[in-house]
Amino acid sequence: MGFYAPAQIVRDAREHGVAVREIDVNHSDWDCTLEAGGQCKLLRLGFRLIKGMAKVEAETLMAARANGPYRTPEELVRRARLNARSLECLARADAFRSMGLDRRAALWAIKGIETDRLPLFAALDGPVTVEAPVALPAMRPGEHVVADYAAISLSLKRHPVAFLRDRLAARGIVPTQALAQTRDGRRVTVAGLVLVRQRPGTAKGTIFLTIEDETGVANIIVWHDQFEKYRRIVMGGSLVAIQGRLQREGIVMHVVAEHLSDLSAELSQLDQDRRLNVPHARADEVLRPGEDQRELKVRSRDFH
Repeated sequence: MGFYAPAQIVRDAREHGVAVREIDVNHSDWDCTLEAGGQCKLLRLGFRLIKGMAKVEAETLMAARANGPYRTPEELVRRARLNARSLECLARADAFRSMGLDRRAALWAIKGIETDRLPLFAALDGPVTVEAPVALPAMRPGEHVVADYAAISLSLKRHPVAFLRDRLAARGIVPTQALAQTRDGRRVTVAGLVLVRQRPGTAKGTIFLTIEDETGVANIIVWHDQFEKYRRIVMGGSLVAIQGRLQREGIVMHVVAEHLSDLSAELSQLDQDRRLNVPHARADEVLRPGEDQRELKVRSRDFH
């Protein structure tokens, strides 16, 4: 999706009054599409956002859906003849909500479906054997958000930092939106997911960070000396707190960093079993080095 990560584009669209709807087997196309919604703009996320989803499988699903919506996972398999991998991708993306199934219930349901039935049984609308209903433990909201990021690199349910707001506030960390009411030159502390790290060739070693919390984004300036002091945090932190002074010129605002703290471990509060996979924009020069990257060459990290 170009210069920005999908999560940033979706956040900006919602801030400008665009309602965004989740990926769903009964409503989504391969690309993101506009839907009728009265006077409100509606954007439906597309299957292309699902990691591991093949376009040909999505197109098969869409073609078979022309005869009417799918009522059950079994009917989806019978009509669209999707393979097991595609079914799991859809379930992990929480794409069965129109059937009344969240991702955990959908994952359980598809495990009992035979995707390679013999022709004699292929016409059956339902499983060959019927299992007794199972009461699955409900997923916590934070677990759903982490799973969303793992599957499609964004979540419409809630921003990850929102779950930590009380803990951050107790440390004197303010939301990024508070910067708009902060006087020039005042010392502040903000925190957010690190989306972009840039080092222009003409900046003499200065690093520019873009962080995001549930209220918006903030731009951070890290001078060369501070970068050398906090290199590990700048390069590898997923959730970072920055204390510094606000620098304001008209509507342009930056926080000039004086102290940085790595709060990435706090993200474990969302899901004890899985780490949040923070998506980075294409502009992030740690993952996609540009010119003059002598000090930014690091080994990529796997946050799964």
